[in-house]
Amino acid sequence: MKKDISIIISTYNSPLWLKKVLYGFNTQTYRNFEVIIADDGSDEITKHTILEVQKEVFYPIIHVWHEDNGFRKTIILNKATLATSTDYILMTDGDCIPREDFIEQHIKHREEGYFLSGGYYKLSMNLSEKITKEDIYSGKCFDIKWLKINGISFSFKNSKLIPNGLTSSILNGITPTNASWNGHNASGWKKDFLAVNGFDERMQYGGEDREFGERLMNFGIQSKQIRYSTICVHLDHDRGYVKPEMIELNQQIRKETRYSKSVWTDYGIIKK
Repeated sequence: MKKDISIIISTYNSPLWLKKVLYGFNTQTYRNFEVIIADDGSDEITKHTILEVQKEVFYPIIHVWHEDNGFRKTIILNKATLATSTDYILMTDGDCIPREDFIEQHIKHREEGYFLSGGYYKLSMNLSEKITKEDIYSGKCFDIKWLKINGISFSFKNSKLIPNGLTSSILNGITPTNASWNGHNASGWKKDFLAVNGFDERMQYGGEDREFGERLMNFGIQSKQIRYSTICVHLDHDRGYVKPEMIELNQQIRKETRYSKSVWTDYGIIKK
């Protein structure tokens, strides 16, 4: 059967976290998908990890890699986009374990003229390390009682982990959070990605996902909020790659995109 959704997972030298994420996709109720790993220059350990997991999971994995030359996530995401074989793309990160209905909910809510904006539930480092393959396959890592036993505190954010249904739909409607493009959990039509020329490859960490979404909206694509329906748990990690000059440049590019209402970037998939 021809696949009808491509999952792009970005990663960089986090093989233990990536393995947990790939196990999460092996639990999915919706199974007609392919996975593209957008690898921003990881070493051989990640390659071997992917080959190892590939023997266990039911879905195909394509590993798109380029040489490590600093934070170049936007470039590898553009390459991964071109490597997809379907009309619809879901993007997430190699530190976000999806609940079993993660893809099913994106399929359920997808609609022409829209992109979908999901969210995540952040875990502590201790809990991130503790989660095993068995915890993922059994769904324990999404069970609020199990998470409380293992150290999470009371918070309204815990409502993200409630079973999907009417409550999730209501929370999607009343949340004050903007339905922006989130690199950890967002999906849209490949033709729309190509129409805005993908990600701006000048951009590094800090708002590069949002700028892509802003150009989609300038193109006329609306955003739909599904952060309480499409659940993934975010594994903790440091961000030693973040530099002030990255943030400053990205802010300047985003400001220009909003001011000029730009749709196309000359620094995307197709170059000048």
